[in-house]
Amino acid sequence: MPATPLFHLAFPVRDIAEARRFYGDLLGCPEGRSSDAWVDFDFYGHQVVAHLSPDECRNAPTGDVDGDQVPVRHFGVILDIPAWEKLAAKLQGAGTKFIIEPHVRFKGEVGEQATMFFLDPSGNALEFKAFADMGQVFAK
Repeated sequence: MPATPLFHLAFPVRDIAEARRFYGDLLGCPEGRSSDAWVDFDFYGHQVVAHLSPDECRNAPTGDVDGDQVPVRHFGVILDIPAWEKLAAKLQGAGTKFIIEPHVRFKGEVGEQATMFFLDPSGNALEFKAFADMGQVFAK
């Protein structure tokens, strides 16, 4: 078991094959156990589980954060800047439609971070962010 506990998240998807293409092929998350109704993914070292539940798939309401309308219900990871830039370029090259385009939020302020938001095919919002100074993740 790693020194830091692992995070686990289960979320609804409308189609398992579509989830495999998005999380496995596009985001590069290795697949773990699965059935016809769910699939585990290694999401940057954490376990996320896509559960077939089309009736639960819907876009989240948004809230204002630094001038952007951020989906209130979202998940993602914090990467280092080079990994974030590489992922942003890969997503842009794949024609990903961003809810919030890759940019730097809170520029020059405590908590300055690179961020981007996009939806998976089932409408689940994901945020990938990065900090030049990881000590700023929880800074006030």
